[in-house]
Amino acid sequence: MSPEVLGLVMLSLMVVSILIGFPTAFTLMALGVVFGFLGFGWVVFDLVVQRTFFLMQNDVLVAIPLFLFMGYVVERAGVLEGLFHSVEMVMGKLPGSIAVATLITGTLFATATGIVGASVTLLGLLALPAMMQRRYNTSFATGVIVAAGTLGILIPPSVLLILYGFVAGVSVPRLYAAAFIPGFLLATMYLVYIMFRALRDPSIAPAKTDAPYIPRLQMLGIVGRGLVPILTLILFVLGAIFFGIATPSEGAALGALGGFILAAAHRRLNFQMVKESVFLTVRAAAMVGWLLVGSSIFAAVFARLGSAQLLGDFLLGLGLSDLLFVILVQAIIFLLGWPLEWTEIVIIFLPLFLPVIMLYEINLVWFGVLSAVNMQTAFLSPPVAMSAYYLKNVAPKSVSLNTIFKGMYPFIGVQLVALVLLYAFPDLALWLPRLVYGD
Repeated sequence: MSPEVLGLVMLSLMVVSILIGFPTAFTLMALGVVFGFLGFGWVVFDLVVQRTFFLMQNDVLVAIPLFLFMGYVVERAGVLEGLFHSVEMVMGKLPGSIAVATLITGTLFATATGIVGASVTLLGLLALPAMMQRRYNTSFATGVIVAAGTLGILIPPSVLLILYGFVAGVSVPRLYAAAFIPGFLLATMYLVYIMFRALRDPSIAPAKTDAPYIPRLQMLGIVGRGLVPILTLILFVLGAIFFGIATPSEGAALGALGGFILAAAHRRLNFQMVKESVFLTVRAAAMVGWLLVGSSIFAAVFARLGSAQLLGDFLLGLGLSDLLFVILVQAIIFLLGWPLEWTEIVIIFLPLFLPVIMLYEINLVWFGVLSAVNMQTAFLSPPVAMSAYYLKNVAPKSVSLNTIFKGMYPFIGVQLVALVLLYAFPDLALWLPRLVYGD
């Protein structure tokens, strides 16, 4: 068996193993070592050491645990409750006011955490009881919550974009700038859909008929207490990164400090809260770290066997135009999002396409944002729609998974429209980074 075919067999076994349910990181490492040894002998162990040390020395990856820690601290600081209630009061008697408040809260919270599970869970605890009490349509209410909570994948500080920047060798601040407009454009499209549905059929999102009158000055005070702390943290962190005052790692450290200040201001800062945040951060960062090590070993063996070149030649041999090639890759990413999480797609599968993407001279920043919008569907696409399971864990027993799935489908349609717009108008992603950083 030739080395190239050996690599393709390794790739096939990897896909089958992941779908069966084997631990992804250790499966990648085991396949890389075994097939590397079969292909080129003892050299594979030198390769394992080199790839592991290369990852350990990369400064960009330091931002991942720091941003995760910031997110978990902010989650426990009590910020979301004040934000949700203040926005809900501002919405007043508008049709769908609680749904709109949920979306705005989820969007702002996404810019402070980037942790999808935390956002969906907290929004489910806060917003779902309020919407069910107002007799909202259950599938509509759950769809709003999972869509709002999933925005953390795309809107900075997105951990996905940090990983993509590392894998593709692209500047993370430039990626953050590129994702800013598409992220808020998607949130605006969600908002338009929610208000359209609420105005067209008020029965699915009844207006609040008993909303009390609140004087303007009192309203400003409520809004200020709910919005100012989280907006200050967002501007503090993202502003420092965008304008070159701090690197992503330094910005993440500033964010963690800001999270501590917010927790102290809300009287939630204690040893138990810090202990839980550290534990969750270490667990999530360790998972990402092992995935990176495993995929790096796997990719190095795959390339050394010559299979990466074989795959690239095959894709180029199809003679696809730029448009068709991008559509093909995005269709594969969309399909992979059904059984796999975005971490596995970014770390394992995107590197297989990157050499061909560069041969097509496709802008890697634009492609990364396009892929991030696409991968949001991974959290909303059954059967492995993680956002649905996060919400199901905190929803009443009467809310079934099928009900949540039904509510998610329209938002998947909105995401696909956003994907088409981003392809048709690349400047939606490229204008801001060009303005801030130049070409």
